[in-house]
Amino acid sequence: MSPIGVFDSGYGGLTILRQIRRLMPQYDYVYLGDNARAPYGTRSFEVVYEFTLQAVRRLFDMGCPLVILGCNTASAKALRSIQQNDLPGIDPTRRVLGVVRPTAEVIGSISKSRHVGIFATPGTIRSRTYDLEIAKLFPDIKVTGIACPMWVSLVENHEYDSPGADYFVQKRIDDLLTADPDIDAVILGCTHYPLLMDKIRMYMPDGIEIIPQGGYVAHSLKDYLMRHTDMKRRISTGGTASFFTTEYPEQFDESAAIFLDEPVEARRITLP
Repeated sequence: MSPIGVFDSGYGGLTILRQIRRLMPQYDYVYLGDNARAPYGTRSFEVVYEFTLQAVRRLFDMGCPLVILGCNTASAKALRSIQQNDLPGIDPTRRVLGVVRPTAEVIGSISKSRHVGIFATPGTIRSRTYDLEIAKLFPDIKVTGIACPMWVSLVENHEYDSPGADYFVQKRIDDLLTADPDIDAVILGCTHYPLLMDKIRMYMPDGIEIIPQGGYVAHSLKDYLMRHTDMKRRISTGGTASFFTTEYPEQFDESAAIFLDEPVEARRITLP
């Protein structure tokens, strides 16, 4: 089997996998969550790069010719180094793709005011990856990023729908709109954040588009495979999905079922 690999530091990448499988159910998939070392959002560039490379190598060992970094922090801090420095030595025929570029590509057709907000982890905001990618494509767009350090914890501790989440969601929305009241589109720059969508919609003013990543990443991947038929032919088409975690499988299964809205049976592995 030659499945598509999807990696995340925790559970957030499951929101990406869910949309990819909806669009392309025919392929085989392997999901790897480094839950034991999550979250990545507050870690240094060097540590995120090291952990992400370990996960990519493991997915390659599982037979994946293509790996999606379903984690914004990993995409921001590790993707370019892996693509440019590591892949040529590991296997130049394999590919690693991220979630930032597909999201940046669509923002130009969504924002009319040319003022865009980003909610993301502290690591992604510090990297300025969204600012740089959007500036390459749409230099007329002003980007304002707000770090949301508590949001991942709310999701992973199943508090995303609790009354306690309201304060943290409303505060970051207020911070963003204070920084730039002309914003008309907001990117959810962390794959955990779609589970907070109900809270975000509750406090976000009307007329501001909220942009989760899953659907855009899925369509971007489909387009990529249509343009790279050599890679498309390498991916097996059994319609299966396998799940691996560096944490306890029982804990992963419980949380993953919420993200995917279906039962999950994961296996535990270790990363170097």
